[in-house]
Amino acid sequence: MSAITGGRALRGLFAVRGRELPAPVAPGDVVAEARDLRVRLGRRDVLGGPAGGPGGGVDLVVRAGEVLVLVGPNGAGKSTLLAALAADLDATGTSGRVRIGDRPAHDWSARELALRRAVLPQAATLSFPFPVEEVVRMGRAPWAGTAAAEEDDAAVADAMAATEVTEFARRPFSALSGGERARVALARVLAQRAPLLLLDEPTAALDLRHQELVLRVCRARATAGDAVVVVLHDLGLAAAHADRAAVLHEGRVVADGPPAEVFGGELLSRVYRQPVEVFPHPRTGTPLVVPMRTGRVRTVSGGHGAEGDR
Repeated sequence: MSAITGGRALRGLFAVRGRELPAPVAPGDVVAEARDLRVRLGRRDVLGGPAGGPGGGVDLVVRAGEVLVLVGPNGAGKSTLLAALAADLDATGTSGRVRIGDRPAHDWSARELALRRAVLPQAATLSFPFPVEEVVRMGRAPWAGTAAAEEDDAAVADAMAATEVTEFARRPFSALSGGERARVALARVLAQRAPLLLLDEPTAALDLRHQELVLRVCRARATAGDAVVVVLHDLGLAAAHADRAAVLHEGRVVADGPPAEVFGGELLSRVYRQPVEVFPHPRTGTPLVVPMRTGRVRTVSGGHGAEGDR
Protein backbone atom coordinates (compact mmCIF):
# COMPACT_ATOMS: atom_id res chain seq x y z
CA MET A 1 0.00 0.00 0.00
CA SER A 2 1.42 3.43 -0.88
CA ALA A 3 1.87 6.14 1.75
CA ILE A 4 -0.90 8.21 0.13
CA THR A 5 -3.34 5.31 -0.07
CA GLY A 6 -2.51 4.30 3.48
CA GLY A 7 -3.02 7.87 4.69
CA ARG A 8 -6.46 8.01 3.09
CA ALA A 9 -7.40 4.72 4.69
CA LEU A 10 -6.29 5.90 8.11
CA ARG A 11 -7.99 9.27 7.79
CA GLY A 12 -11.45 7.75 7.84
CA LEU A 13 -10.79 5.50 10.80
CA PHE A 14 -11.83 6.10 14.34
CA ALA A 15 -9.00 4.08 15.67
CA VAL A 16 -8.78 1.65 18.45
CA ARG A 17 -9.96 2.86 21.84
CA GLY A 18 -11.68 5.92 20.44
CA ARG A 19 -8.63 7.66 19.02
CA GLU A 20 -9.20 9.66 15.86
CA LEU A 21 -6.06 9.49 13.71
CA PRO A 22 -4.71 12.71 12.20
CA ALA A 23 -5.68 13.60 8.66
CA PRO A 24 -2.97 14.25 6.06
CA VAL A 25 -2.06 17.90 5.48
CA ALA A 26 -0.68 19.73 2.46
CA PRO A 27 2.20 22.24 2.50
CA GLY A 28 0.89 25.58 3.69
CA ASP A 29 -2.07 24.15 5.59
CA VAL A 30 -2.60 25.62 9.04
CA VAL A 31 -1.65 22.95 11.58
CA ALA A 32 -1.96 25.07 14.72
CA GLU A 33 -2.79 28.65 15.60
CA ALA A 34 -3.20 31.02 18.51
CA ARG A 35 -5.68 33.89 18.40
CA ASP A 36 -5.82 36.69 20.96
CA LEU A 37 -3.91 34.45 23.37
CA ARG A 38 -3.29 35.85 26.83
CA VAL A 39 -1.57 34.01 29.66
CA ARG A 40 -1.37 35.27 33.21
CA LEU A 41 0.81 33.39 35.71
CA GLY A 42 0.35 34.61 39.24
CA ARG A 43 0.23 38.38 39.02
CA ARG A 44 2.21 38.64 35.81
CA ASP A 45 0.88 38.85 32.26
CA VAL A 46 3.29 36.52 30.48
CA LEU A 47 1.61 36.66 27.08
CA GLY A 48 -0.53 39.50 25.83
CA GLY A 49 -1.97 42.13 28.09
CA PRO A 50 -4.75 41.90 30.66
CA ALA A 51 -8.20 41.06 29.30
CA GLY A 52 -9.82 44.24 28.05
CA GLY A 53 -6.52 46.09 28.21
CA PRO A 54 -4.59 47.76 25.38
CA GLY A 55 -2.45 45.85 22.92
CA GLY A 56 -4.49 42.67 22.62
CA GLY A 57 -3.30 39.10 22.82
CA VAL A 58 -0.87 37.04 20.78
CA ASP A 59 -1.73 35.83 17.28
CA LEU A 60 0.40 33.16 15.62
CA VAL A 61 -0.18 30.71 12.76
CA VAL A 62 1.81 27.49 12.27
CA ARG A 63 1.83 25.96 8.79
CA ALA A 64 2.79 22.56 7.41
CA GLY A 65 6.10 22.45 5.56
CA GLU A 66 7.58 25.34 7.49
CA VAL A 67 10.21 25.93 10.18
CA LEU A 68 9.00 28.69 12.48
CA VAL A 69 11.49 29.97 15.04
CA LEU A 70 10.50 31.88 18.17
CA VAL A 71 13.18 34.30 19.32
CA GLY A 72 13.40 37.00 21.95
CA PRO A 73 15.14 37.80 25.23
CA ASN A 74 14.74 35.85 28.45
CA GLY A 75 11.25 36.26 29.85
CA ALA A 76 9.72 37.35 26.56
CA GLY A 77 7.19 34.48 26.61
CA LYS A 78 8.69 32.07 24.06
CA SER A 79 8.41 28.88 26.14
CA THR A 80 4.96 29.88 27.38
CA LEU A 81 3.76 30.37 23.81
CA LEU A 82 5.20 26.99 22.83
CA ALA A 83 3.45 25.34 25.80
CA ALA A 84 0.17 27.00 24.81
CA LEU A 85 0.51 25.67 21.25
CA ALA A 86 1.09 22.21 22.76
CA ALA A 87 -2.05 22.52 24.93
CA ASP A 88 0.19 22.00 27.96
CA LEU A 89 -0.97 25.07 29.88
CA ASP A 90 -3.60 25.03 32.59
CA ALA A 91 -6.66 26.88 31.36
CA THR A 92 -6.64 28.96 34.55
CA GLY A 93 -5.23 32.36 33.71
CA THR A 94 -5.40 31.66 29.97
CA SER A 95 -7.77 33.26 27.48
CA GLY A 96 -8.07 33.40 23.72
CA ARG A 97 -8.07 30.49 21.29
CA VAL A 98 -5.53 27.79 20.48
CA ARG A 99 -6.35 25.28 17.76
CA ILE A 100 -4.52 22.13 16.72
CA GLY A 101 -5.79 20.73 13.46
CA ASP A 102 -9.47 21.47 13.08
CA ARG A 103 -10.39 21.68 16.78
CA PRO A 104 -9.70 23.76 19.86
CA ALA A 105 -6.56 22.25 21.40
CA HIS A 106 -8.22 21.21 24.66
CA ASP A 107 -10.99 19.36 22.81
CA TRP A 108 -8.52 16.61 21.92
CA SER A 109 -7.91 13.82 24.41
CA ALA A 110 -4.35 13.34 25.65
CA ARG A 111 -3.93 10.33 23.36
CA GLU A 112 -5.25 12.20 20.34
CA LEU A 113 -2.99 15.17 21.07
CA ALA A 114 0.01 12.84 21.19
CA LEU A 115 -0.78 11.76 17.63
CA ARG A 116 -0.83 15.36 16.43
CA ARG A 117 2.01 17.09 18.21
CA ALA A 118 5.32 16.06 19.70
CA VAL A 119 6.94 18.27 22.35
CA LEU A 120 10.58 18.59 23.35
CA PRO A 121 10.89 20.43 26.69
CA GLN A 122 13.99 22.33 27.75
CA ALA A 123 15.15 19.60 30.14
CA ALA A 124 14.90 15.84 29.67
CA THR A 125 14.90 13.81 32.89
CA LEU A 126 14.25 10.14 33.63
CA SER A 127 14.09 8.47 37.03
CA PHE A 128 15.20 5.03 35.81
CA PRO A 129 18.29 4.01 33.79
CA PHE A 130 16.46 2.99 30.63
CA PRO A 131 18.66 2.12 27.64
CA VAL A 132 18.80 4.81 24.99
CA GLU A 133 16.87 2.76 22.43
CA GLU A 134 14.02 2.22 24.89
CA VAL A 135 13.85 5.95 25.61
CA VAL A 136 13.52 6.68 21.90
CA ARG A 137 10.92 3.91 21.55
CA MET A 138 8.75 5.69 24.13
CA GLY A 139 7.93 8.15 21.35
CA ARG A 140 5.99 5.41 19.57
CA ALA A 141 3.56 4.83 22.46
CA PRO A 142 0.74 6.99 20.98
CA TRP A 143 0.54 4.72 17.92
CA ALA A 144 0.04 1.48 19.85
CA GLY A 145 -2.98 -0.39 18.57
CA THR A 146 -3.05 1.43 15.21
CA ALA A 147 -1.82 0.36 11.79
CA ALA A 148 1.11 2.75 12.21
CA ALA A 149 2.51 0.55 15.01
CA GLU A 150 4.02 -1.56 12.23
CA GLU A 151 6.42 1.34 11.63
CA ASP A 152 7.80 1.35 15.18
CA ASP A 153 11.16 -0.29 14.46
CA ALA A 154 11.82 1.82 11.37
CA ALA A 155 10.76 5.04 13.12
CA VAL A 156 13.07 4.39 16.07
CA ALA A 157 16.01 3.46 13.84
CA ASP A 158 15.52 6.49 11.58
CA ALA A 159 15.25 8.89 14.54
CA MET A 160 18.39 7.52 16.18
CA ALA A 161 20.33 7.73 12.94
CA ALA A 162 19.19 11.30 12.28
CA THR A 163 20.36 12.46 15.72
CA GLU A 164 23.56 10.35 15.69
CA VAL A 165 22.77 8.33 18.82
CA THR A 166 22.69 4.84 17.30
CA GLU A 167 26.18 3.99 18.56
CA PHE A 168 25.10 4.18 22.20
CA ALA A 169 21.69 2.56 21.80
CA ARG A 170 22.33 0.15 24.70
CA ARG A 171 23.84 2.65 27.10
CA PRO A 172 21.65 3.83 30.00
CA PHE A 173 20.21 7.29 29.50
CA SER A 174 21.51 8.32 32.92
CA ALA A 175 25.11 7.66 31.82
CA LEU A 176 25.01 10.15 28.94
CA SER A 177 26.42 13.65 28.81
CA GLY A 178 24.07 16.62 28.69
CA GLY A 179 24.45 17.00 24.95
CA GLU A 180 23.91 13.29 24.34
CA ARG A 181 20.76 13.33 26.46
CA ALA A 182 19.47 16.28 24.45
CA ARG A 183 19.94 14.38 21.20
CA VAL A 184 18.26 11.25 22.58
CA ALA A 185 15.32 13.36 23.75
CA LEU A 186 15.04 14.82 20.26
CA ALA A 187 15.19 11.31 18.77
CA ARG A 188 12.22 10.33 20.94
CA VAL A 189 10.26 13.28 19.58
CA LEU A 190 11.20 12.45 15.99
CA ALA A 191 10.21 8.80 16.45
CA GLN A 192 6.74 9.97 17.46
CA ARG A 193 6.21 11.10 13.85
CA ALA A 194 3.60 13.68 14.73
CA PRO A 195 2.81 16.29 12.07
CA LEU A 196 3.58 19.14 14.48
CA LEU A 197 6.94 19.37 16.28
CA LEU A 198 7.34 21.83 19.16
CA LEU A 199 10.96 22.11 20.30
CA ASP A 200 12.08 24.26 23.22
CA GLU A 201 15.74 25.24 22.91
CA PRO A 202 16.87 21.96 21.31
CA THR A 203 20.39 23.29 20.67
CA ALA A 204 21.13 24.71 24.13
CA ALA A 205 23.40 21.87 25.33
CA LEU A 206 24.96 21.05 21.97
CA ASP A 207 28.29 21.73 20.32
CA LEU A 208 28.58 23.53 16.99
CA ARG A 209 28.33 20.38 14.86
CA HIS A 210 25.24 19.07 16.60
CA GLN A 211 23.53 22.45 16.66
CA GLU A 212 23.72 22.46 12.88
CA LEU A 213 22.63 18.81 12.76
CA VAL A 214 19.50 19.52 14.81
CA LEU A 215 18.45 22.42 12.61
CA ARG A 216 19.09 20.35 9.48
CA VAL A 217 16.82 17.68 10.95
CA CYS A 218 14.16 20.36 11.52
CA ARG A 219 14.52 21.45 7.90
CA ALA A 220 14.21 17.84 6.70
CA ARG A 221 11.02 17.34 8.70
CA ALA A 222 9.52 20.52 7.27
CA THR A 223 10.51 19.49 3.75
CA ALA A 224 8.72 16.19 4.37
CA GLY A 225 5.55 18.15 5.21
CA ASP A 226 5.60 18.58 8.98
CA ALA A 227 5.20 21.87 10.84
CA VAL A 228 8.16 22.67 13.08
CA VAL A 229 8.20 25.36 15.80
CA VAL A 230 11.54 25.93 17.54
CA VAL A 231 12.54 28.22 20.39
CA LEU A 232 16.08 29.48 19.83
CA HIS A 233 18.38 32.00 21.45
CA ASP A 234 20.97 31.92 18.66
CA LEU A 235 19.85 34.47 16.10
CA GLY A 236 22.43 33.21 13.62
CA LEU A 237 20.91 29.73 13.67
CA ALA A 238 17.44 31.22 13.38
CA ALA A 239 18.41 33.35 10.39
CA ALA A 240 20.11 30.44 8.63
CA HIS A 241 17.42 27.80 9.08
CA ALA A 242 14.00 29.43 9.64
CA ASP A 243 11.36 30.03 7.02
CA ARG A 244 9.74 32.44 9.45
CA ALA A 245 10.82 34.04 12.68
CA ALA A 246 8.48 35.44 15.31
CA VAL A 247 10.21 37.98 17.56
CA LEU A 248 8.70 38.16 21.05
CA HIS A 249 9.10 41.14 23.35
CA GLU A 250 7.41 41.59 26.72
CA GLY A 251 4.80 38.93 25.97
CA ARG A 252 3.88 40.06 22.49
CA VAL A 253 4.87 39.14 18.92
CA VAL A 254 6.43 42.34 17.62
CA ALA A 255 7.55 40.94 14.24
CA ASP A 256 6.67 37.86 12.20
CA GLY A 257 8.11 36.98 8.82
CA PRO A 258 11.19 35.74 6.97
CA PRO A 259 14.37 36.45 8.99
CA ALA A 260 15.76 38.65 6.21
CA GLU A 261 12.74 40.92 6.65
CA VAL A 262 12.27 40.97 10.43
CA PHE A 263 15.86 40.82 11.73
CA GLY A 264 16.55 44.52 11.60
CA GLY A 265 19.22 46.20 13.69
CA GLU A 266 16.85 48.79 15.16
CA LEU A 267 14.21 46.25 16.19
CA LEU A 268 16.64 43.72 17.66
CA SER A 269 18.60 46.42 19.51
CA ARG A 270 15.37 47.59 21.15
CA VAL A 271 14.07 44.11 21.95
CA TYR A 272 17.32 42.78 23.40
CA ARG A 273 18.40 46.09 24.95
CA GLN A 274 21.78 45.53 23.34
CA PRO A 275 23.00 47.45 20.31
CA VAL A 276 23.46 45.10 17.36
CA GLU A 277 24.22 45.44 13.71
CA VAL A 278 22.79 43.22 11.00
CA PHE A 279 24.47 42.63 7.67
CA PRO A 280 24.23 39.96 4.95
CA HIS A 281 26.63 37.05 4.85
CA PRO A 282 29.01 37.74 1.94
CA ARG A 283 28.37 34.34 0.33
CA THR A 284 24.80 33.32 1.24
CA GLY A 285 23.13 36.64 2.00
CA THR A 286 21.78 35.23 5.27
CA PRO A 287 21.45 37.94 7.93
CA LEU A 288 24.29 38.01 10.44
CA VAL A 289 23.48 39.56 13.81
CA VAL A 290 26.49 40.88 15.69
CA PRO A 291 26.52 42.77 19.01
CA MET A 292 28.18 46.15 18.82
CA ARG A 293 31.28 46.10 20.98
CA THR A 294 34.02 48.52 21.84
CA GLY A 295 36.82 47.11 19.69
CA ARG A 296 40.45 46.72 20.67
CA VAL A 297 43.11 47.39 18.06
CA ARG A 298 46.68 46.21 18.17
CA THR A 299 49.28 48.90 17.59
CA VAL A 300 53.02 48.48 17.21
CA SER A 301 55.40 50.92 18.87
CA GLY A 302 59.16 50.50 19.07
CA GLY A 303 58.95 46.90 17.96
CA HIS A 304 56.64 45.92 20.82
CA GLY A 305 52.95 45.14 20.46
CA ALA A 306 50.48 47.19 22.50
CA GLU A 307 46.73 47.10 22.68
CA GLY A 308 44.48 50.07 22.92
CA ASP A 309 40.76 50.87 22.75
CA ARG A 310 39.40 51.93 19.46
